[in-house]
Amino acid sequence: MKQLVLLSPAHPLRGGIATSSERLAREFQYQGYEVTIYSFRLQYPGFLFPGTTQYTDDPAPNDLRIKTVVNSIWPINWIRVGLELRKLRPDAVICRYWLPFMGPCLGTILRLARSNGHTKTLALVDNAIPHEKRPGDIPFTRYFLGSVDGFVTMSKAVEADIRRFTADKPILFNPHPIYDNYGPIVDKGHARQILELEPRGKYLLFFGFIRAYKGLDLLLEALSDPRIRSAGIQLIIAGEYYGKQAYYESLIDSLDIRSQVIAHTHFISAEKVKYYFGAADLVVQPYRTATQSGISQIAYHFEKPMLVTRVGGLPEIVPHGQAGYVTEVNPAEISNAILDFYEQQRESTFIAGVRSRKHLFGWDKLVEKFEKIIQ
Repeated sequence: MKQLVLLSPAHPLRGGIATSSERLAREFQYQGYEVTIYSFRLQYPGFLFPGTTQYTDDPAPNDLRIKTVVNSIWPINWIRVGLELRKLRPDAVICRYWLPFMGPCLGTILRLARSNGHTKTLALVDNAIPHEKRPGDIPFTRYFLGSVDGFVTMSKAVEADIRRFTADKPILFNPHPIYDNYGPIVDKGHARQILELEPRGKYLLFFGFIRAYKGLDLLLEALSDPRIRSAGIQLIIAGEYYGKQAYYESLIDSLDIRSQVIAHTHFISAEKVKYYFGAADLVVQPYRTATQSGISQIAYHFEKPMLVTRVGGLPEIVPHGQAGYVTEVNPAEISNAILDFYEQQRESTFIAGVRSRKHLFGWDKLVEKFEKIIQ
């Protein structure tokens, strides 16, 4: 049995990276690996975290071995963890990399882990260059990438970013797998009953943490289109504000669309995710920038049509006219696509398109890419 360490956020930390890393660990276990997740006991200092809490109230998974040992800001901790992994001698350490702030911590741990001459260091890179730029991004990313033997990315844009730093290390692309750990598909009528929505309403869904690059303001402007207002289309916002709450609330009022917005602006627990996707007709991701998005893969699991903007890897995942829409990054195109969806009654056609593509996004395919890198 091969021994594997996954260096990544995991329970009790919350968010898409923690959730997807736990799902990846389960797939490796299913494929016969012995897996331990090394997670963070301190992921972000409080002043760097824009949300209310970094931790979930969901129960701990009983099928995973999770060690909460990494402190992202304490170099002595990095050395201790790295030396522990060097002594453990796993066949591979797979590290999630999503933010340059983590580069010094993770890069140091990986350098020490592979110094035993046995352990391979691999990275699943969500972002090499972040959406929201900060001082130190380039040197921190360069330091991290130098500690890794090979990479898997979930968008071709990230693959291109990594190539800016390294010319010869192996990089394989694999689309983000489907999030299939939020429960079964829920009937639309039942989901709307749970969320106290009108059974015959027209509902869009914006889901996930609310950050500037995700373009919620563009969607709010699209919602103010008189044609959308007269069609009775409403928007469910399901997710926690990560800054600028006052800006969005003011925009809703200035556009006079308060009656069209159903705001559940708090963290959505895992057991309730299925109801939000179940209740929606169309999942909208009006991003200004992107690499890939886990939201699309939740939508695929729940077989929901999507509207995405033409940024990063999103068009790779949502083919225009088959699984939904790909628009330019502006409110007019977004509103036109929303109107087309309802006026031309495209829901059933797009659902069929989503179903026909689900097989492309299996977790087993992601494991295969890592095995190729290791070999």
